[in-house]
Amino acid sequence: MSTLVIVESPTKARTIRNYLPSGYRVEASMGHVRDLPQSASEIPANAKGEKWAQLGVNVENNFEPLYVVPQDKKKIVKELKDALKQADELVLATDEDREGESISWHLLQLLQPKVPTKRMVFHEITQEAIQEAIQNCREVDERLVRAQETRRILDRLVGYTLSPLLWKKIAFGLSAGRVQSVAVRLLVTRERQRRAFRKGSYWDLKANLEARGETPETQGSFEARLVSLAGIKVATGADFDEATGQIMAGRSVTLLNEAEARALADRIHDRPWTVTNLEERPVTRKPSPPFTTSTLQQEANRKLGLSARETMRVAQSLYEQGYITYMRTDSINLSQQAIAAARACVEEKYGTDYLSPQPRQYSTKSKGAQEAHEAIRPAGSSFRTPKQTGLKERELRLYDLIWKRTVATQMAEARQTNITMQIQVEDAGFRASGKRIDFPGFFRAYVEGSDDPDAAIEDQEVILPRLEIGDTPACTDLEAIGHETQPPARYTEASLVKMLESEGIGRPSTYASIIGTIIDRGYAQMVSNALVPTFTAFAVTSLLEKYFPDLVDTSFTAKMEQTLDEISTGEAKWLPYLKEFYLGKHGLETQVKEQESQIDPNAARTVELENLAAKVRIGRFGAYLEIDGEEGQVKASIPKDLTPSDLDPEQVETLLRQKTEGPDKVGFHPETGEPIYLLIGAYGPYVQLGDATDENPKPKRASLPKGVTPDNVTLEMAVGLLALPRNLGIHPETGGKIQASLGRFGPYIVHDQGKEGKEYRSLKAGDDVLTIDFDRALALLAEPKATRGGRGKSKAPLRELGAHPKDGESVNIYEGPYGNYIKHGKVNASLPEGQTVESITLAIALDALTAKASSKKAGKSTKSRKTAEASSNDDTAETASKSKAASTTKKASTSKTAAKKTTTKKTTTATASTRKKADP
Repeated sequence: MSTLVIVESPTKARTIRNYLPSGYRVEASMGHVRDLPQSASEIPANAKGEKWAQLGVNVENNFEPLYVVPQDKKKIVKELKDALKQADELVLATDEDREGESISWHLLQLLQPKVPTKRMVFHEITQEAIQEAIQNCREVDERLVRAQETRRILDRLVGYTLSPLLWKKIAFGLSAGRVQSVAVRLLVTRERQRRAFRKGSYWDLKANLEARGETPETQGSFEARLVSLAGIKVATGADFDEATGQIMAGRSVTLLNEAEARALADRIHDRPWTVTNLEERPVTRKPSPPFTTSTLQQEANRKLGLSARETMRVAQSLYEQGYITYMRTDSINLSQQAIAAARACVEEKYGTDYLSPQPRQYSTKSKGAQEAHEAIRPAGSSFRTPKQTGLKERELRLYDLIWKRTVATQMAEARQTNITMQIQVEDAGFRASGKRIDFPGFFRAYVEGSDDPDAAIEDQEVILPRLEIGDTPACTDLEAIGHETQPPARYTEASLVKMLESEGIGRPSTYASIIGTIIDRGYAQMVSNALVPTFTAFAVTSLLEKYFPDLVDTSFTAKMEQTLDEISTGEAKWLPYLKEFYLGKHGLETQVKEQESQIDPNAARTVELENLAAKVRIGRFGAYLEIDGEEGQVKASIPKDLTPSDLDPEQVETLLRQKTEGPDKVGFHPETGEPIYLLIGAYGPYVQLGDATDENPKPKRASLPKGVTPDNVTLEMAVGLLALPRNLGIHPETGGKIQASLGRFGPYIVHDQGKEGKEYRSLKAGDDVLTIDFDRALALLAEPKATRGGRGKSKAPLRELGAHPKDGESVNIYEGPYGNYIKHGKVNASLPEGQTVESITLAIALDALTAKASSKKAGKSTKSRKTAEASSNDDTAETASKSKAASTTKKASTSKTAAKKTTTKKTTTATASTRKKADP
């Protein structure tokens, strides 16, 4: 008897194959095999004339979805059908979440097996788990499938109904999404708060005191801060109103300015300082629960600098190789097997003193916690230490994080003592705070937010000398310190994930794709690990808030999520819900029809920002300023790195003056005599040599280095920037030229090695691109090449696949910022979905390169038709194709136009071994 087992990816197939008998054949579906059509060209001929075909959902026939097999999956489906013909039994072993259930259901619909079929589920790929799962198969869960299909239809309805409206009213290519738009609104709301923020200032005193007792414990220096004056609390940042920059109404505090603070310091410096109160408070800290999808993303972002996308990509690989349990889970529960394994690790590595007295269990409080009933942890009944895995780079670091967090759950609590000391000098009250760790407990393995537990323990301790009430420490230094209140912090990936989860918006498994889509669609840019919304995000959010408030309301979106959960358990019916949501009296289709005529495109493209003389509008090439002047209307582009909260009247004046009066002149070039101008463009400030003329349409330009503002640009600096790249010399070993220059990611040096390629090094703090010399450049080149945040491209390929049959050039796989990719010449292509560095063949790589090259050529000859659907499998940014060709039957006279509109086909590629998840 032969059994066909179908999983999603080749890596997963290869791992599972090791644990099944010889009669089992394991094949990969490469993720989804069916989906709603992504473009007009994918719509079947028998449906092209239907008005609902472009939507992909027949809303008039019980919301029947139009599922198609994408072109790149037809070969896979055929191979699976051929394999099934030789099998006596079919086992569907896709992931155990809702999307995995949906993939199994779609496989059943396509393959129509005539042999017995089973559904096999497991949450870790170990021999024990696989053998147990094969003995306990079940049927496909129709309720889970229905919940997933409802989610998919909902996302299509929202995206394909609202996105075309955004194209008409704001700009072509924009997208809306059921969860994406709410996440963007969170970013915009925070940015509005930053713009409305008014800075407040206050002063206090910091004292350095020294205890001079007779024993070592009663000696030592420590810090104390001013907390009261004449019995009244001294103002801190928490006492200020963010909207006014003044002390909040009703707060009884003393606000010191600089003169008062300095006068107070002079008055009390030499007076007696006396300890008036001491308080020691013992506290214990319990270890954090094991990782869920969202907490793993948050901590990997904080500790490892990984984006949510990268974290899920690496975790997927670890799961498929059998190193960790399933990585899409809301549960913090640990099995008895996992608890026993963790406790064994604690005893072996840290000793019984560090073991919790009783096994520590965690229970999931979230009502919507899904089908994967265990937290993310190392796989198996005994945990391999990070060193034992043989993993490298990001896989090793992420596994190490998961291992430590899991082991820490079974360690003893940390015990510490918090110490507060009150000190009085005349009418001024000071406070010193200390912390003593009495027993580190789980800190020995894991301290949240820190990579080095021992260093973190030291950092957390603040030791105060042992003093008594009435003791008189000496003041060795007293400093007046000024402070300014800070605006609300922008969201990072970690804090946005935390907010989405706390509000019940979306699902943790989709957060990576949500954030990626927000950035890809131009709604936010990543600046120093912060998500900064763009002016386009402001315009789209304002339109949705005004005309479709429910769709960007957090509680409304959370309620939708709850309903989807209820559909999965049978508590709610899917069809009545979809009918009410889309076709009801206040349904989405009705709202769009009613509101479309009410939306003025000029108003929709205008971003309302107070205190600005000019209007901010969204145009075809981004945001720009517009003002009506004496000589007519003046427009000026807004630099892409200028954020909405930072745009102030002075910057507006500068940008508009540059347009009306011409650029500021730095001076004249000492050699050519040409003027050097200082301008501000779409990508920020830059200097330009001479004027643009017919003979010289593109004069020499150079961007200002990071940290250099237009105010401190000198003529000497401008001349130096325009002279870049600077030739520093010839490399003594290769004979290659070494230059210093300035690029998109800052100043760098480059070593041209001819056919071997170019070697780059970023300059370090203290290096100046205008003055760096040859010896320093050689020293930098001699250092190992660093990767940006662990994500840079390696100098050497990860794997060499062979020579291209046409030109003989090598086809290699490299690591890039968005995952591994195939490179041949100037063509880069993502690894096809389901492929890994180890599994991909040269033939598959050549197909991917050909498809990529074809899409580039098509993009040059035909304007790319942007769809607002972020991926076929997520709930973030669904849109419809702008083409109307598939929804109506064209007459002969217009058939040529219709055909042209349906030619552009959206192709989707995915990174290695990463299936895009639709189910949050």
